Amino acid sequence: MTTNLTSYTHCPVHVDCQERDVKTSLTTISDADDLIVYDFQVRCEAPKFPKPISLRWKFPGKNVKGVWKPSTDFSKRIQADWELKPMESRISVDAPILSVFGHDDVNVLTIACNDAINTLELDAVLREEDNHIYCEIVIFSKPERAITAYDLQIRLDFRDVHFSRSLQDVSPWWETFEELRPIAVPDIARRPVYSTWYQFHQNLDQETLLNECRIAAELGYCSIIIDDGWQTIDSNRGYDFTGDWQPDRIDDMASFVEKIHSLGMQVAIWYSVPFCGVKSKAYQKFKGKFLTEDHRWAPVFDPRYPEVRDHLIGLYTNAMREWNLDGFKLDFIDDFRLYEDTPMGAKDGRDYASINQAVDRLLSDVMLELQQINPTAFIEFRQKYTGPAMRKYGNMFRAFDCPGDAVMNRIRIADLRMYCGNTAIHADMITWHPSESVEVAALQLTNIMFGVPQLSVTLQDCREDELNMIRFYTHYWNRHSDVLTKGQFKATRPLANYPLQQVVTDRYTIIGVHDDYVVPISSSTDHIHVLNAQLASEIVLRCSDDFGEFRASVFDCQGRIHLESEVILSKGLHRLEVPACGMIQFERIATS
Repeated sequence: MTTNLTSYTHCPVHVDCQERDVKTSLTTISDADDLIVYDFQVRCEAPKFPKPISLRWKFPGKNVKGVWKPSTDFSKRIQADWELKPMESRISVDAPILSVFGHDDVNVLTIACNDAINTLELDAVLREEDNHIYCEIVIFSKPERAITAYDLQIRLDFRDVHFSRSLQDVSPWWETFEELRPIAVPDIARRPVYSTWYQFHQNLDQETLLNECRIAAELGYCSIIIDDGWQTIDSNRGYDFTGDWQPDRIDDMASFVEKIHSLGMQVAIWYSVPFCGVKSKAYQKFKGKFLTEDHRWAPVFDPRYPEVRDHLIGLYTNAMREWNLDGFKLDFIDDFRLYEDTPMGAKDGRDYASINQAVDRLLSDVMLELQQINPTAFIEFRQKYTGPAMRKYGNMFRAFDCPGDAVMNRIRIADLRMYCGNTAIHADMITWHPSESVEVAALQLTNIMFGVPQLSVTLQDCREDELNMIRFYTHYWNRHSDVLTKGQFKATRPLANYPLQQVVTDRYTIIGVHDDYVVPISSSTDHIHVLNAQLASEIVLRCSDDFGEFRASVFDCQGRIHLESEVILSKGLHRLEVPACGMIQFERIATS
């Protein structure tokens, strides 16, 4: 049964429900200034597993260049209706948001839903028969429980604004819902991190790590994440020994953490939350309480069992108390999902039918317990479990693994920043080959300056020029962290991989130039910093007005000053020599 329940100036919305004993209604909550919010309700006469219900609408494909989704990376092009499957959103995968954008980066339509816990499917595709964009939201594509009622709010933004603005405006809307209220972000979550993963993997040595921390602290890194390997002497990069989480490789974790604290750094350790290895004691204890045992890495805990949740919560709270930890990297949350052999229903000891809701309960309880021990605990999640619901339990979101890929790191940071509100957005750990030139190595750092830096190279083996480069940009980042993390962020040309990015505050404009583009300067702040995050040795500015007289300082990637002069930023083009991966800083000269 297909019904046209409401219409809007831009497009009518159709609801497709195939079951006669399921009633639906779609009403308008607000409609003003090209921004509309709908309330969609589903009611069943008796508890049932409903069949999928879809909401569909279309609009002319005019001035449409691409479609932005939370983790499409390079694939932001228009897709035809016969191509890929719709984007899936659930508590631990992505977020219920997408944006259709135009050739001039203008927002054409941004779609968002308030249900960030249950599974939704969203899509916006081109149909070649009529050159229209067909949009769809599907609920109950993977029902986990019987329902009698379901409510959803849908926000459609047709405003003529930059697409990054339309995306960033969704987070405050999400935050109005009690079930999506984010936790506070402690200061340490906005400070550079040293990570052990890419340079050491599981081969951790305590004295080596202490030496690394001494150097990292001097370079400006404020915490260390001790990644996989601390819990096992096995170095096969497998997960057979997960589940018990004893520090087999670090004989006295509390003493080790105290030594790192004495160097001025905070400490977090890594856990692969869902996995229970077959060689662990926990595997025998929780046999029969897994979502699946047929996983390529390890059996997956079923969080619908209260004793499983208690076990996991106890691991983290005991570790924080006994070892005086400051935070955690909680990994693989997206592997909590429905598998072919997953038992269904709230029975046989399970107090939840829905896996998604059980994950919400688990992580809510984890964060509640940890904050009672340490109110400033920092919790890192990585893409794709970075939706608005995850902001309730995590205050650091990291770009998905992209070792050595500076461009991908830049893209993922920008994508996360545009829909994650004030949650601290971190780069994936940067790394490079030991024989790399310092300018090319600097690309790894200059491409991630609009996220919080994470570093994963062996510092005690670095050359002097590498250490100079790391020190210069990390100290710069720390001095300007409030501007870089809290300023108004704008990323341009998504199909060109955001070659220009900027943040603006009342006093500062910081611009990242990642390709050979003319750089528009459209606002005059007292400080204008232009980061030449490419191997070219010049940049071209285009000032939209006469901005006055500035003192200019040009730096190379090691922080050495190449030029200091006074310049007038007048309306028009300005060609400037700036070393590869260097920077030019303009400071307004006060007039009497």
